[in-house]
Amino acid sequence: MSDFEELQKKVRMLQSRAGNAKMELHDLAEDLPVNWTEIMAVAEKTFGFFAELEVAKRELGSLENSR
Repeated sequence: MSDFEELQKKVRMLQSRAGNAKMELHDLAEDLPVNWTEIMAVAEKTFGFFAELEVAKRELGSLENSR
């Protein structure tokens, strides 16, 4: 598998994880004030996935442009 295909696979995986984390954060917000102590942990996890996804998308864009 090429670097480009590997990166595409990574982006898809990160999109899925980021989407799931976003929904977890959304569900947590809907249930407030129940489990309010989990907000920071869930938000940090969500932030991390989206930050990693952004970097991977930039890398993928660079590879696409260099083809």
